[in-house]
Amino acid sequence: MDLTSLIQSQVSEGLIDQLSNQLGGVDKETTSAATSSILTTLLGAMARNASTPDGASALNNALENDHDGSILDDVMGMVTGQRSIDNERAVNGAGILNHVLGNRQGGAIDMISKMSGLDASKTGSLMTTLAPIVMGMLGKTKREQGLDQGGLTDLLTGFTKQQQGSNPTMSLITGFLDADGDGSIIDDVAGMLGKGLLGGLFKRK
Repeated sequence: MDLTSLIQSQVSEGLIDQLSNQLGGVDKETTSAATSSILTTLLGAMARNASTPDGASALNNALENDHDGSILDDVMGMVTGQRSIDNERAVNGAGILNHVLGNRQGGAIDMISKMSGLDASKTGSLMTTLAPIVMGMLGKTKREQGLDQGGLTDLLTGFTKQQQGSNPTMSLITGFLDADGDGSIIDDVAGMLGKGLLGGLFKRK
């Protein structure tokens, strides 16, 4: 199973329903669009980070130590808080975002909010919820495919290239990530993308 297929299998309609409820009754289309953009942004940022030896090493170590993919055994339980997680770092969404996005976090939230129509504060909350799931997906793929540090980098690079061919938001996200967090590209997002142009990372059934 490739990374895109794994994401599609985990982000179920039931999960979108639950996330919408936790966001205060946001409509499912908006939640779905924001979720897709968040997942694309986080994986794009991880690919960018992993393009350097230090970044790849840090990500590889984090996956080996704290993210083995077991969080995916009961994603709904994790999201609702009904599942107990022994390793707090595995579910520390805020900490993950700090490492992955750094000073780009605020800009990423603004960008995704404009792309999806979801309020920025709710976008930040949703991103914090989804970050551990993304790390779990990477950890599961790394473990099942026996990937070393180089293999992990290749996985993320391949995902980014695949998304650029099928998901129109990836080019915008890549441009934002390469802009050193100056935020200038965010001003163009609203004019360049409407909901009708949002490329889905997963297909709603």
